[in-house]
Amino acid sequence: MWRYFAGAGAALLLAFAGMFLFRGSAASESILPTAPAARAAALAPEEALPAEAPAASAKTREQKRFDRYDKDRNDAVTRDEYLLSRRKAFAKLDINRDGRLDFEEWALKTTTKFAGADADRSGALSRTEFASTAPKPRAGAKPKCVCPAAPAKEEAED
Repeated sequence: MWRYFAGAGAALLLAFAGMFLFRGSAASESILPTAPAARAAALAPEEALPAEAPAASAKTREQKRFDRYDKDRNDAVTRDEYLLSRRKAFAKLDINRDGRLDFEEWALKTTTKFAGADADRSGALSRTEFASTAPKPRAGAKPKCVCPAAPAKEEAED
């Protein structure tokens, strides 16, 4: 029985010794540096704030869209500039580069996605296989608002 008391006493002594050692080493060093004096002087209230907040450029959405299409910046969008994005999209789909787009080339991404999801190679997707074809959320996309519903107002009884 005396061995249990001796073991408990030794454990308590080790715990107290460890506590004093850790407290002693932590108090001697400061982790955070002091605040720079130049930054504190820059925040002095001597400078007046501007009357208006800075604003973004006044370009409208259509002006920005026009500038994206106007590649040579001559303030005119030619037919070739206007169709350039469509040509790039067509070139990505035209795998054999013959200038013609057949159904297999057009549906390649979809058929590849279907074949990858059809794990049992049955030619049909089960519910779990179909769930794997759901579009992945884009990185950086704004999340939809998940605000809680407003509580229902109780009408006062007269």
